[in-house]
Amino acid sequence: MIVNKKSIYFARLFSDLILLNIAFVIAAVLAQSLDILLDRNRMFVLQIGLNFVWYFFTSVTNFYEQIGSRLFAFHIIDIIKSIAVQIFTSIIFIFIVKEDLFTRNFIVYYSVILFCFISIRFFSFKLLLRKLREKGFNIRNILIVGSGEVATNFKNLLNENPDFGYRFSGFLNNGNTGGEEILGSYDQLEDFIISEKINEVIIALPEKDNVLLDNIIRICNRNAVRTHIIPDYFRFISNRFQVSMIGNFPVITSRNEPLDEVQWRFIKRGFDIIFSLLITIFLLSILIPVITIIVKLSSGGPIFFVQERIGARNKKFRCYKFRTLYEDKSTNTDFQPVTKNDPRVTSVGKLLRMSNIDELPQFINVLKGEMSVVGPRPHAIPYDDKYGKIVEEIKLRHNVKPGITGWAQIHGLRGDLEDEEENRRRTIKRIEYDLWYIENWSFWLDIQIIFQTLWQMLKGKTKAV
Repeated sequence: MIVNKKSIYFARLFSDLILLNIAFVIAAVLAQSLDILLDRNRMFVLQIGLNFVWYFFTSVTNFYEQIGSRLFAFHIIDIIKSIAVQIFTSIIFIFIVKEDLFTRNFIVYYSVILFCFISIRFFSFKLLLRKLREKGFNIRNILIVGSGEVATNFKNLLNENPDFGYRFSGFLNNGNTGGEEILGSYDQLEDFIISEKINEVIIALPEKDNVLLDNIIRICNRNAVRTHIIPDYFRFISNRFQVSMIGNFPVITSRNEPLDEVQWRFIKRGFDIIFSLLITIFLLSILIPVITIIVKLSSGGPIFFVQERIGARNKKFRCYKFRTLYEDKSTNTDFQPVTKNDPRVTSVGKLLRMSNIDELPQFINVLKGEMSVVGPRPHAIPYDDKYGKIVEEIKLRHNVKPGITGWAQIHGLRGDLEDEEENRRRTIKRIEYDLWYIENWSFWLDIQIIFQTLWQMLKGKTKAV
């Protein structure tokens, strides 16, 4: 397997599990004496449990799967998330068994020591691997067959990551591009495998030539050279693609969406129900009568605005909002998005929109299973028709339930603008944020979005129009 992925994975995992256990013992001894620790042996049950929790959480979050030139800041965030789960597990365990000795001091010591250990391991592991590669340990000569952007980008990746253990020998192609790095043409492959002592070959052919591909693989097999293929259609694939086996067939999924998995949908739905019930009981039950009186006194008309919108799997549903516009009694059915300083917005409606309170009735939609607390905002049907002509991938948003708030909304991408060109750019960016959320969903991301939404509401900076 390329760059010894499995070996590196297990080396990282086992190293961190050893460090985790050392951190646990040190923290426990610092919190209380060793004699008390040995006497209260149920703490070792927690230690075993923390090992399993670390393994399962890092597996779910792909903590050890990242092989590449990621910034250390990203690794720090991943480490903090993993340790936060360790802290939460420890608190729950100590509360259940009513352990009164290993409380705050133990948790503080354990989290700080573990964070330091894992961070040091990350640096030392990468440094050690790089030093070994510099000394020639397990270096493999690699040849790239093909040219173009895919081949060049992969070569750059190898050059930026010497710890991968590859020495780039050059390109083979039938063109004139590539300069001095072009060794020759495709029909010289076997000669260069022998003369350059090639260990592995990357096939990155921009054209669809099955005969040439078969010939290259046959030559590599004849010379016991490992072969890896980078399909040209990767230009259609997002960064979150997935490769899996269905029977004997390797299948590439262009967009891997975490919410395709039943367990994650179950967790998200469970949270939606609990959170929405709390909001409905403790907030909506108070707000609805108050806002009803204010709306009736200020502008008259119905309290709710009900509009047909598009939900998951393109299913239409009736979306609820507190009404913020003057009641439209005209016969004009043309789609008119609400823009900044829109004269149709009532004085009360401005306050409701600025604070996002107008969206709160959608918790009823969440309880009905039509929406989620967090997700891409549901579009009115004319919106999809209009902006679908700008962004072809707009319907990918419908792979998940729409949300009351979302990743795009906390970044200020809410509402429309009067300037058509600026609104077009804004729409494209909003869809990009929505698709990023779908591909990178996690329970913790939802919690982060909810907290940021609440903070923006408290500050009155929701950037609504």
